[in-house]
Amino acid sequence: MKKLLEKDISGHIGTQKYLCTISWRNGQLIMDEPESIDGNDLGPDPYSTLLASLAGCTLSTLRMYIDRKGWIIPEINITLNATQETGNEVTTIISRNISFPTEITPEQKERLLMIAEKCPVSRILKGTITINTTL
Repeated sequence: MKKLLEKDISGHIGTQKYLCTISWRNGQLIMDEPESIDGNDLGPDPYSTLLASLAGCTLSTLRMYIDRKGWIIPEINITLNATQETGNEVTTIISRNISFPTEITPEQKERLLMIAEKCPVSRILKGTITINTTL
């Protein structure tokens, strides 16, 4: 099975509580937790990073589709958040709201909703995920 990334994502944490350095093919990202749970809020927390991935993928997918169609939609906005219900299993509900400052037709709206659902990160999150962990 082919990997999605050319180079593995790697991470490191030292002794500073919650401060993680995440490296990807040519850069680094600092992740931290909010001050409300004893972090220093120096970077996004893991939940924010997950939702940011979905936001970026959705926006890029919509932009590619809009450009390919030749539609004049100069700006796309998105907001996301999540809730969790815990019981025997954890159920996570992600709310994704896409908006356009310019008018779009009902047909464009219907098509763009379908395209948003097909962005690669949406498909990953809605699919079956297996995490293989080794030490």
